[in-house]
Amino acid sequence: MTDFSDLFKADNDQPARSIHLLDSKEFEAWLNGQPEPVRAIVGAQKFRGKAHEHAVLPAQGDEEWSVVAGVADREKLGTWCLAKLAEVLPEGQYRLSEGTPGGAALGWLAAQYRFSRYRKDDHPAGPRILLTRDVARIDATVQLAQAVALVRDLVNTPAADMGPAQLEDAVREVAQRFDATLTVAKGDELEQGYPMIHAVGKAADRSFAPRLIDLQWGDPAHPRIAIVGKGICFDSGGLDIKPASAMLLMKKDMGGAAHALALAQLVMGARLPVRLHLLIPAAENAVGGNAFRPGDILKSRKGISVEIGNTDAEGRLVLGDALARAGEDKPELIIDFATLTGAARVAVGPDLPALFANDDDLAAAVSAAGTEVDDPSWRLPLWDGYADMLKSDMADINNAGEGGFAGAITAALFLRRFVPDDTPWLHLDTFAWRPSARPGRPKGGEALGLRAIFRLLQQRYGRQD
Repeated sequence: MTDFSDLFKADNDQPARSIHLLDSKEFEAWLNGQPEPVRAIVGAQKFRGKAHEHAVLPAQGDEEWSVVAGVADREKLGTWCLAKLAEVLPEGQYRLSEGTPGGAALGWLAAQYRFSRYRKDDHPAGPRILLTRDVARIDATVQLAQAVALVRDLVNTPAADMGPAQLEDAVREVAQRFDATLTVAKGDELEQGYPMIHAVGKAADRSFAPRLIDLQWGDPAHPRIAIVGKGICFDSGGLDIKPASAMLLMKKDMGGAAHALALAQLVMGARLPVRLHLLIPAAENAVGGNAFRPGDILKSRKGISVEIGNTDAEGRLVLGDALARAGEDKPELIIDFATLTGAARVAVGPDLPALFANDDDLAAAVSAAGTEVDDPSWRLPLWDGYADMLKSDMADINNAGEGGFAGAITAALFLRRFVPDDTPWLHLDTFAWRPSARPGRPKGGEALGLRAIFRLLQQRYGRQD
């Protein structure tokens, strides 16, 4: 993983190139104030002051050269406004000519993320280092960048190298770093205690055996929060098998677990005064002679019987058992992340996690936090009128809604059955993937909703930096 701490450093007046920022409304006045050689060079580079544009300026004073860059609003720098610069500038040290980068520093760091596990880069770009006098922000920004990179790394890794055992290893590495307690339920213990997780994963090869990964950290006297992440390391659809085109990205079906682990890492890194409980149900939904079937009726940890209407609606099954376990310790907040439904992507597209909450004030706080840190989500309703779509003639509930309508909502309603009625709960149906590159955000695994939820936890429990 990139060492982001080497890319964002304190400005102690060391040598660095200057970056002059301006927005499009300032461009003409700025250009008219420049000497003719500068105007000519800027024109040759087709720089017009638009966001993500830049031009290299000739020597002025002691500097051999500097940079002018366009941003949407110079008075309010967004997360990604410096990201393109970090992708294209030569290696070296840079500083803003005025002000500090603020939240835009995260985009500078994230733009230098590379997933290079499986290929050699014969011409790697050297580091572009950003200097700042706002030194109090450095550590927190680096931690955010590391969390984003963790999500990207885990999601980008193919399923052959990111099965339940490897996901457990990733959690163990984080647990050891923060002196957290890790327990793992698998085999007979999983079958007896978490029967839906076992049922979903039992057809996989033994090396991909299902498990519940359980991390706990913090003072037991502090408020307890539970973070749950869907860890389906590959989803064939089971006996209701997916077409090949739909299976192509199913290595990312553990994206919820990646988000949950990254959030836990942020919580522990910031030492928020909470008792953290991280739960990741990890399994592969495979096809085999012992795979669970449409029409089967499963037991659940909570005692709710579940008729299987579709084996490709497996994520809610593993989450159901994990959410039930989370509720047993009476947390004051439960948060789950899951790449749960295609219906959420139809509703809000790839950029916006679909947010569900059983508490209006909590949902509003998430929205406000997302706006603050440029990490939006979009709330969808827990519409009780659709609960009948999950009725079963044979069991307490069916895992697949009838008629194909409101798929993201019926999935959330299914999960709600496993959450204690009096416990505030957030469910983020996230894509965890970027289908095309943008500045600072390469195609591939992506953290969506992570920073908003972390900001919410900071606001509720502690540090604001």
